[in-house]
Amino acid sequence: MLDRRSLLLSASAGAAALALPRLAGAQAASPLTPLFDRFFQERLRQRPESATQLGLDKGENADLKGRLSDQSPAGLKAAKAQTADQLRRLKAVDRAALGPADRVSYDTVLYSLESTAAVQAFDFGGNAFGPSPYVVSQLTGAYQQVPDFLDTKHRIETAADADAYLSRLDAFTGQLDANTERMKHDAALGVAPPDFMLDLTLDQLSKTRLPAADNILVTSLAKRAAAKGLSASYAADAARIYEAKVAPALDRQIAEAKRLRATASHDAGLWRFKEGPAFYQAALHDTTTTPYSPDEVHKIGLDQAREISARLDGLLKKQGLSQGSIGARMAALYKDPSQLYPNTDAGKAQAIAYCNERLAQIRTMLPRAFSRLPPYQFEVRRVPPQTEAGAASAFSQGPALDGSRPGLVYFNLHDSAEWPKFCLATTIFHEGLPGHQLEGGLALSNPNLSLLRKTTSFPAYGEGWALYAEQLSDELGAYDDDPLGRLGYLKFQMFRANRCVVDTGLHHLRWSREQAIAYFVDQEGEAPGFAAREVERYCASPGQACSYKLGHTEIVAIRARAQAALGPKFQIKDFHDAVLANGRVPLEVLRRVGDEWIASRRA
Repeated sequence: MLDRRSLLLSASAGAAALALPRLAGAQAASPLTPLFDRFFQERLRQRPESATQLGLDKGENADLKGRLSDQSPAGLKAAKAQTADQLRRLKAVDRAALGPADRVSYDTVLYSLESTAAVQAFDFGGNAFGPSPYVVSQLTGAYQQVPDFLDTKHRIETAADADAYLSRLDAFTGQLDANTERMKHDAALGVAPPDFMLDLTLDQLSKTRLPAADNILVTSLAKRAAAKGLSASYAADAARIYEAKVAPALDRQIAEAKRLRATASHDAGLWRFKEGPAFYQAALHDTTTTPYSPDEVHKIGLDQAREISARLDGLLKKQGLSQGSIGARMAALYKDPSQLYPNTDAGKAQAIAYCNERLAQIRTMLPRAFSRLPPYQFEVRRVPPQTEAGAASAFSQGPALDGSRPGLVYFNLHDSAEWPKFCLATTIFHEGLPGHQLEGGLALSNPNLSLLRKTTSFPAYGEGWALYAEQLSDELGAYDDDPLGRLGYLKFQMFRANRCVVDTGLHHLRWSREQAIAYFVDQEGEAPGFAAREVERYCASPGQACSYKLGHTEIVAIRARAQAALGPKFQIKDFHDAVLANGRVPLEVLRRVGDEWIASRRA
């Protein structure tokens, strides 16, 4: 690990730095740009929601603003055909004729398409944070995604925007019914969520199935249309569509979930399905972008958790906490009244305000470690109460390309006791700056990347960088006046190592839900409710939880190799430029990019 003094010296020695080689060629000069631009437009057409997410549902794509993706059997078949066709066209390109930067882009898109095809080969499932075996769960399904999307992503400025909202509200019915039919299809193959996931799903479905007057699908449009001086008929039309179409579709989905719940298994892992082990290996490969087996991932998690635990032990003793296991001592910190916000709306508002303060503070430190910062605004919000019971503990959503919507960091404050103050800062650094929002913001604003490359995601790279960002924040001095915050940082480092243990335990070693929860509680003093939601998340999105520590390990390994090879030539800003210059890439590609960068510096 680079010590803080060395990090700050390397950050200030810009005059001695060597020129960074161009690892990503300008779009206009790249022979791949026309092909990648076609791929990107094809994907926008297939997933209109992404056009709105990126602020691109205008101009030639204006018609997408009123549409949602087709999740029917025909839509799924078309998506699979599109992947195969894009693979065919990419492989027709002569890779050997490309320059170094274009080979990085070629390999990145090839990896993405081949991983997608491997997952699409299974005739079941959906998508959460990555491949999921379940089309509808507490983390997957249109019922879970569309209401928040329409409320927070679909802008209402004009009558045309409101008309498009109504069109999407109507299309929501089709997505719900397509998901319900897919639930039946998958159940016939023996693939259905376990009982505890269906309980969460039914709870969230019931909170979504509110009367029109109280439903966010209706009230969001009514409130925003009125604020823009638009006709009151929009509120009435939304209520009519909801009551006539959306509510009955929700009722049908609730009925199917109840039918599945009646015979659901309590077994948590993918091992219980005929194709479960193969799906898990494909999901691991897709999300971690490594060839590691479940047994190898399990061992990596155990080894790293052991090392981090030793560091935590030393810091806890400095705080006068020397008795009991690491988990017991961390659990005591969780109960410290000085670290807890009241479990009220006012207390949760205080927690969010503190998070926004830490986001502003870390931003002032970043110029010491980065030569380029994203131009976007970022803020922290609370997960909407209607979905917090099954939502992830914290997550990040990128800004619109044009900056019209800020990058958002969400905290799940279902129970404020699960987020003591000493755990908040490191999560802000992970989800916000210098983590996801910095890495993603730099990719979105990078003129040397095509839109396809800007918006293609690899969990191991993104989550690995975000975990590295937590480490970097400590190295920059973010915890110099906050020793408990440093404990929180190391606690979450161990948490990510334990994720590798628990995820593989669930899906490969046949751990139960309760065994997995107990492991988190015993090993690191995790709040039981927090641990439960994490475990339930891994059941819905297998493999993704392993991407954090594996990605972090790779980035740290590249930095260590660079320090050893370059000695005084090593500059932290240049290292970060090299790692971030190509946008998100698979770890296999990142390793090669890192080695080539080190070689160019030595030369």
